[in-house]
Amino acid sequence: MIRILLVEPMNLLRGALAATLSLEDDFDVVAELPGLGEALDMARAVPPDVAVVNVGLLTEDGLQLLNRLSVEQPQCATLVLAGPEAPERLHRALELHARGVVGTQAAPCELVRAIRRLAGGERVIDAGLAVAMVAAPRSPLSAREMDVLSVAASGAPSPEIAATLHLTAGTVRNYISVILRKTGARNRLEAVRVAEAAGWFG
Repeated sequence: MIRILLVEPMNLLRGALAATLSLEDDFDVVAELPGLGEALDMARAVPPDVAVVNVGLLTEDGLQLLNRLSVEQPQCATLVLAGPEAPERLHRALELHARGVVGTQAAPCELVRAIRRLAGGERVIDAGLAVAMVAAPRSPLSAREMDVLSVAASGAPSPEIAATLHLTAGTVRNYISVILRKTGARNRLEAVRVAEAAGWFG
C-alpha cells in the first residue's frame, strides 16, 4: 500500500485529488491538508511514502518546511504539482530533495503513474515543466532577497517591509541595495518589473 500525504491549499481541488487517488486499490490517502506546517506533524504520526505538494506553498517558509520533511522522513518522496509559471520555485524545490514534478494540466492517470514511480524509487519530471525551467533565466537573488522584493512589490515602504519580515529598517535598505545591484535596476519598482518578467516570483 502506498501511503500518500496530500498538501493542497484549495479545498475543492484537494478534495477532488483525494477522491481520485482513493480510487486506486494500492493507494491510501493518509491525510489531506491545506499547509506544510500541519504536514510535518502528520508525517510524524503516519509516515507517508509520497507527499503531493502544490508549488504555491513553496515560499521561503514552505521550502524550509519541505526541507525539514525530507530530512525527517527520508523514505517519503515529494511530488510537486506545478504550472509552467513557477520555474524558480520548481528549481528550488528540486534542489531541496523533491523527487518529482507533475504539471497541473496532467491527466489523473499521469499523476497516478508518477506517484507509483516515485514510491518505487524513481525520479519523475514533467517534460513540459522541464522545458519551462530550462528556458527561464535563474534568479540571481537569494530566497530572502526575493522575500524583500515580494513585499516591496506591493508598494510597501521600507519600515513596513521590515515589520512584515521581522527585519530592521537598515537590513531592508541593505537588501534593496543588493537587489538593485544584482538586477541592474535603478529603483525597486524597476527591480520588481525585472523579476516579474523573468518569472522569479513563481
